[in-house]
Amino acid sequence: MRPAIRPALPTDLPAVAALDAVCFPADAWSATAWADEFGRDDRVVLVADEGAVVGYVVLLVPSFAADPIDLLRIAVSPAGRRTGIARQLMSAALAVCAGREVLLEVAASNEAAGALYAGFGFEQISRRRGYYAGGEDAVVMRRQEKDDD
Repeated sequence: MRPAIRPALPTDLPAVAALDAVCFPADAWSATAWADEFGRDDRVVLVADEGAVVGYVVLLVPSFAADPIDLLRIAVSPAGRRTGIARQLMSAALAVCAGREVLLEVAASNEAAGALYAGFGFEQISRRRGYYAGGEDAVVMRRQEKDDD
């Protein structure tokens, strides 16, 4: 069964926060932080729903169209990984971003995520040395909309 990708609803907040804690145990956002994300006008939160939330993506979408969109977070439940859910979420997120530059950062050691992003046309533009806890580097990536996309 392919999950439905849809905008997050306020009722999804507990499930998204719980999934975040599973996917990012050392860097999970608090329930309060998630409530703030859900309440902001400049955020788009999409979820992958299989009868339960199995993934999510969070975008910061500035109102000024010349400003880049930031892909802040994307996660898929451990049981849902390597099933295409992340690709579905990325496709839906990039549809929201049509015509705009998109930025993201990813841990240098996260090869699976780096490959996913590269497959969607993201290119490394810089590196933040020692950015993450434990001193791991962050790779900053950008996707610029092409005329033929």
